[in-house]
Amino acid sequence: MEKLAIIGGGIIGLTLANYIDLTKYNVTVYDNPIGQATKASAGIISPWLSKRRNKKWYQLAKDGAAFYPKLVQDFSLPRAVYQQTGTLILRKDGELDSLMQLAEARKQTAPEIGDIQLLSAEQVTEKLPLLKTQSSLFITGGGKLDGAGYLETLRQGALTKMITIKTGTAKLSRIHEQWLVQTADETEQFDAVALCAGPGLPSLLGSLGYTTDIRAQKGQLLAFETPFKNSGDWPVAMLDGESDLIPFEDGQILVGATHENDGGFDLTPTKEAFSLLQQKTAPFLAESAFFENYSASYRVGTRAYTSDFAPFFNCLPDNPTAVVASGLGSSGLTTGPYIGFLLAQYFNAGKCDWGIYQKPIETYLSK
Repeated sequence: MEKLAIIGGGIIGLTLANYIDLTKYNVTVYDNPIGQATKASAGIISPWLSKRRNKKWYQLAKDGAAFYPKLVQDFSLPRAVYQQTGTLILRKDGELDSLMQLAEARKQTAPEIGDIQLLSAEQVTEKLPLLKTQSSLFITGGGKLDGAGYLETLRQGALTKMITIKTGTAKLSRIHEQWLVQTADETEQFDAVALCAGPGLPSLLGSLGYTTDIRAQKGQLLAFETPFKNSGDWPVAMLDGESDLIPFEDGQILVGATHENDGGFDLTPTKEAFSLLQQKTAPFLAESAFFENYSASYRVGTRAYTSDFAPFFNCLPDNPTAVVASGLGSSGLTTGPYIGFLLAQYFNAGKCDWGIYQKPIETYLSK
């Protein structure tokens, strides 16, 4: 039996660990949760109406969203972690017709989008009472995921399978055809490694002589505690202006998130983030004093971005016993689990038909 080290216990790493064939591999996950994007995140699984021009990214996001029913079944994800409640997309009235046409066209290759409806202002308020009365597009296939809950569910699943999870910072080196993973307490040898450390990937690969096209981006979410106890069944809302409103169960309403390129690994909550999210979100809310009336806590994490805003996952150019994955950006909750599954297929069966999803790995790694 070969030994596999997974460095990174986020959305890719823990999904990969839970899909690995444990009759072939003895698996150890090295998890450094400080600043982890998934642990601080909650988001919308609804990529179909994105207007990004990167066709490979859209194929990955589309297939990632289509993968969710299998993910929910395989890991018995509870309602508090994932729920398909539909997505409201709020735009200016003049843009809704073209958005409807785009949705109908995308549905031809993505039936997971579900039913597509133009809703009146009254229908929108009925579905999501927090919003002002305004018309909207509604698609039934959209869902919402709580990142921290997802990780905890998969962490417990991994422990049940007797997968070893070690917490802390890991360093990587290579000697005599073996991978060495070093922590503060020990050094262990492995036959194969999966490097899923998000914005920490450049540091890991730097010891092997690689330069990695990854930058760290700070993201802040606001989690409000409200008295709306039936909020778990409300749809999510993608607001005009790149802010999201994500209702979870028991009155928890999430608003966000920021994209702070100069924040990097700084995990300090800021008043500036609160003000920015209030400015973007408040105009859409029926309750004008929402931000003042309810207490909010911060969720702060660090995302990994590439120069072209596209994720990558592949073998190292010079070694098929190591795979790397990073650059998920703000679409990580949609694409991350599917990437973890695809990497598990590589280790389990040698499958690596990944060209439809990304540029060559050399685009992001150089030596």
